[in-house]
Amino acid sequence: MQQPYDLPLEQLYTYKPERTAHGDFKDFWNEALAELSEEKAEPHLEPHDYPADGVKVFWLTYRSIGGARIKGWYAVPDRKGPHPAIIKHHGYNASYDGDIHDIVNWALHGYAAFGMLVRGQNSSEDTSVSPHGHVPGWMTKGILDPKTYYYRGVYLDAVRAVEVVSGFAEVDEKRIGVIGASQGGGLAIAVSALSDIPKASVSEFPYLSNFQRAIDTAIDQPYLEINSFFRKNSSPDIEQTALNTLTYFDIMNLAESVKAPVLMSIGLVDTITPPSTVFAAYNHLNTDKDIKVYRYFGHEYIPAFQTEKLAFLKKYLK
Repeated sequence: MQQPYDLPLEQLYTYKPERTAHGDFKDFWNEALAELSEEKAEPHLEPHDYPADGVKVFWLTYRSIGGARIKGWYAVPDRKGPHPAIIKHHGYNASYDGDIHDIVNWALHGYAAFGMLVRGQNSSEDTSVSPHGHVPGWMTKGILDPKTYYYRGVYLDAVRAVEVVSGFAEVDEKRIGVIGASQGGGLAIAVSALSDIPKASVSEFPYLSNFQRAIDTAIDQPYLEINSFFRKNSSPDIEQTALNTLTYFDIMNLAESVKAPVLMSIGLVDTITPPSTVFAAYNHLNTDKDIKVYRYFGHEYIPAFQTEKLAFLKKYLK
């Protein structure tokens, strides 16, 4: 692949497309959060025997929007708290065994850690209903109306996750961070915009940003699910309606509401989340922020960034 295939780095640092949010953007999310508040969380912890010393592990479930039971592994240091906490969000259809080993590893680093399993993509219940057909995957489920779009539920599930964890006695509610890569990176920004609970946010090559650019630029899935939907539904009205829905979920539009410090990363040969789409969100952040750029990496585990992430979380949560 030509390196880089997207905009040159000097242009990426200044790439700041106009926000596409409509006048009712804040009202839409305020109404969604109000609806979430009417749903009782009812968290439940089930102990799990994990073969490691110094950590306690649980299977956590709670109720979210639409009555969906959201699940995931929760691990906490086996010593007196309160502890700083991390909520981790996984990539698109990319959680294996619920990321239990990663969650335990965070607890061994001294954090109470919860890995939210995205509704429908692993063990969490998806109660959302698409009133029209959609292509395989999640990107176009319910896309013709913001109130039925799949990611409305996902974003609210992520808000509920920080609410639930902040209420645990062993957690210091003033030292909670959110982290994630790809889809998880997008969720880390979304929940940091929709909730004041997070005090630090780590977003690795975030997804769900600058949708129009992503549709035009991405080489690999899953943004291309949207392109496939438009191939099967060629009406310009359908395309416009779908693009309108996506404006409510574009983290580029949510970014200016983030108050917590943000650490972001991107590889310049990332064909899944094009670098320009990541910088679109980053450049709209109005908080303390930093982005680490990796010239020869794509949409993958970047070893050098792990040290940056640990240091950032230690600074703001410990």
